[in-house]
Amino acid sequence: MNSGQKKRNFQIEAFKHKVVVDPKYAEKTWKILEHAIHEIYNHNASGLSFEELYRNAYNMVLHKFGEKLYSGLVSTMTFHLQTMSKCIEAAQGALFLDELNTKWNDHNKALQMIRDILMYMDRTFIPSNHKTPVHELGLNLWRDYVIHSSKIQPRLLDTVLELILRERKGEVINRGLMRNIIKMLMDLGPSVYQEDFEKPFLEVSADFYRAESQEFIECSDCGDYLKKAEKRLNEEIDRVSHYLDAKTEPKITNVVEKEMIANHMHRLVHMENSGLVKMLIDDKSEDLGRMYNLFRRVSNGLSTIRDVMTSHIRDTGKQLVTDPEKSKNPVDFVDTLLQKRDKYDTIISSAFINDKTFQNALSSSFEYFINLNPRSPEYISLFVDDKLRKGLKGVKDEDIEAILDKVMILFRYLQEKDVFEKYYKQHLAKRLLSAKTVSDDAERSLIVKLKTECGYQFTSKLEGMFTDMKTSQDTMQGFYAACGAELGNGPTLVVQILTTGSWPTQSSNTCNLPAELLALCEKFRSYYLGTHTGRRLSWQTNMGTADLRATFGNGQKYELNVSTYQMCVLMLFNNIESLSYREIEQATEIPSSDLKRCLQSLACVKGKNVLRKEPMSKDIGEEDAFSVNDNFTSKLRKVKIGTVVAQKESEPEKQETRQRVEEDRKPQIEAAIVRIMKSRRVLDHNNIIAEVTKQLQPRFLANPGEIKKRIESLIERDFLERDNADRRMYRYLA
Repeated sequence: MNSGQKKRNFQIEAFKHKVVVDPKYAEKTWKILEHAIHEIYNHNASGLSFEELYRNAYNMVLHKFGEKLYSGLVSTMTFHLQTMSKCIEAAQGALFLDELNTKWNDHNKALQMIRDILMYMDRTFIPSNHKTPVHELGLNLWRDYVIHSSKIQPRLLDTVLELILRERKGEVINRGLMRNIIKMLMDLGPSVYQEDFEKPFLEVSADFYRAESQEFIECSDCGDYLKKAEKRLNEEIDRVSHYLDAKTEPKITNVVEKEMIANHMHRLVHMENSGLVKMLIDDKSEDLGRMYNLFRRVSNGLSTIRDVMTSHIRDTGKQLVTDPEKSKNPVDFVDTLLQKRDKYDTIISSAFINDKTFQNALSSSFEYFINLNPRSPEYISLFVDDKLRKGLKGVKDEDIEAILDKVMILFRYLQEKDVFEKYYKQHLAKRLLSAKTVSDDAERSLIVKLKTECGYQFTSKLEGMFTDMKTSQDTMQGFYAACGAELGNGPTLVVQILTTGSWPTQSSNTCNLPAELLALCEKFRSYYLGTHTGRRLSWQTNMGTADLRATFGNGQKYELNVSTYQMCVLMLFNNIESLSYREIEQATEIPSSDLKRCLQSLACVKGKNVLRKEPMSKDIGEEDAFSVNDNFTSKLRKVKIGTVVAQKESEPEKQETRQRVEEDRKPQIEAAIVRIMKSRRVLDHNNIIAEVTKQLQPRFLANPGEIKKRIESLIERDFLERDNADRRMYRYLA
């Protein structure tokens, strides 16, 4: 093809001659279509040629008779809908909804056929002339002439609401029919469904549940009421799923929640003999779970449960920790706390689906009342001591871990963790020195847990105690290897060498050891100081034990396990028949309080009374005389006397421990102040108090008065100075 050739432009022209249309064409064609619409509504559509009808409708629109076709359709459909409306109005009783449903289905089928016939008009004439599409037009006409008919509209609403009421009262209704009727209202548009049904439905429902809830609450206990409320809520959700619009669900459930739960919330939780507190006491896990699930649906529902639960736990906890009877036995005291904690843990996990806010409320409640008893740190340590001495014998490792984990939960609640540390260290020392611990693994496991919780500083001395025990074993092996030949068949000595800083400080009470032992002790001292330079040894006779072989007047031989003090007393009777209290005190130089306890356990405990006391009484007097009980007998060959058991401190001991704790706190408070001031350089009084308290909180609750004293002390020692302009400001002096 030649590129230079001109392109031709094609043009389509109109017919040269005019197309003449029959003047009566539109009327004739419309009559055909009108007849077809009548036949469709009269269920005679089988004889119609839809292809021909479609062509006729197509031609009418093509020849600009779309308006006639559209207006004719409106009037014809209106005529039929008015006829249908009269039939529906005439239906009696229960047949009313059936008739309405039948006519609605008829209208929909007819509408589908009519839309198919008038498809061309629907696609061209209607959009360009801004008319309502055929299907939508059919729905609007149904709405205006049937649903909004003055004789149908109120009757329809009353009938539907009456059926729902009957269903609420337990009757079985035709849900399929209800679904069709409600679907019809939804098809007519959201406004029809909402205005003609949903709004009045919600109002009537509110009235129904308001009255019913009032009736229920007067004759039911809390648990039964909640079951009824749950049942009603589930019924409404079920009703929506079967025949209402899904969007109605939150609205109707909101009505039930408001009328049955929110309006009676406080009365329910405080209901006497069946409310929340009673459920908690009786472990009604199912009822509590139901209450939680219902109350979580309403505003402030869970906070109401949480507040009442918190108040109950705090009140009962306070009664427990402040009751002198309950505090008599530390082990039982802590056991009760652990049982209480387990009980509420179970409730929160099973009934309150482990809700974090409830767990936090439980923790804050326990922290509140545990710290009301100043002896809680001591009692928790005594509980651990009891378990690690004998309470865990034969218990599986995983069960031991579970008990220790529970102890750690209580430990976390303590504000004075340093007080616990003091007691724990004392009790651990006694366990290690008397070899009374059930399991070294359990001991170490607890120390690891404490280390994880409070850091290395908290447990470094505790770990040092274990190190000393191991080192002592090695030292004793070395001693007997070096000096064993010289010792002969004399007494056997086992020494635990304790590092002063690691072990609880003990007042080193002097005690005159028997001559047989003095030489052996001096031998060990010489060996130890010869192998270690720059060290000092001081005997802690108040912490030791001894095994003695004893022969009584009746020829009976026993092995007695006693404390070092008791050994010193008993050895005196090898050469002397009878001794007075004063003579024993003078010979042994054991402190008076310790000596009285020692003699009490030797002479006054039934089955362990290896000494006889004159006069016979439970208390030791300074005028008492003691002699060997020649008639002593025991079923056991090995007899333990006065075994050290963990016991509550006496008041003076308690004061002494408290004083030591307060003294130990002073350098910690000062160190915290210096750390803070070093980084901040200048800070006012209130902020120092706040920051020091926050820093020390993991160990103890610092007293603001003590912090102030420590600040004064640091000022005196030129670590800090007061600002000249503002006396409440402090500066750090580098």
